[in-house]
Amino acid sequence: MSALEQLCCPLDQLPLTRHERSLTCANGHAYDIAKTGYVNLLPVQKKHSKDPGDSKEMVSARRDFLANGYYDPIINAIVTSVPETLQQLDTIRLFDAGCGEGHYLRQIIERLAASHVIDAVGLDISKWAITDASKRSKRIDWIVGSNAHVPVAKQRFDWVMCAFGFPVFSEFARILANQGWLLLVESGADHLIELRQILYPEIKPYRVTHSEGIEGFVLQHEIDHRFSFSITNADDIGRLLAMTPHIHKASYEGKQAALALQKIDLTADIKLRWYQKQGKNNVE
Repeated sequence: MSALEQLCCPLDQLPLTRHERSLTCANGHAYDIAKTGYVNLLPVQKKHSKDPGDSKEMVSARRDFLANGYYDPIINAIVTSVPETLQQLDTIRLFDAGCGEGHYLRQIIERLAASHVIDAVGLDISKWAITDASKRSKRIDWIVGSNAHVPVAKQRFDWVMCAFGFPVFSEFARILANQGWLLLVESGADHLIELRQILYPEIKPYRVTHSEGIEGFVLQHEIDHRFSFSITNADDIGRLLAMTPHIHKASYEGKQAALALQKIDLTADIKLRWYQKQGKNNVE
């Protein structure tokens, strides 16, 4: 089932009905479907900046860097760790919360398509990311929106994935089916440590996230996944820097030192945490 048939108005939470190239609610709020197929459900009054999320330049850098396969081991780790109860489903309803330009979601679908029907939705607050994503896959429904107010019906998905994003657990619980799964993909203590040692005079201590648990969820599986990779050209080093928060946080001197490199050997340190939604009652 297309997510464009199960969306909610971001202004009044009423169901949206499709009429050719637009979606409307009973109160008359209307949202056009773009030529590439995505829909923008982030009203001006819910934006915290004029152009929220990743810029066009950051999206381009991430797209080109990921296309070269440096982070493909992360995708492999996700696919091989999918819980048995999800694997048993003929159709998996998957929501990528903070999907960016869609690389992870596209690759996951490609790997699972031989054994499952994947009903997939990608949401990101950046219109540049969703515009790019919608040009690259018509198998996925793409939405400009916010994790703070996910514009879909409750209990819509079997699996919510938030990879290097900003999770809003109350919303994830609302849109997940009972006993549904939440996957958090986060950086570990040594992620890109070699680059960070160049960018910063001092590395801040690592803080474990969600150490006290997440209300409404039980941690079922935690995987520490490490691998090494090398970048052997300055362009891809620049792209990696441009697609990370370090482009904003590092000093000018640190960034110039990184951009002067022609080669760098890096450590990827990734945490995959599979949580299962608890409780039999619907989450409102």
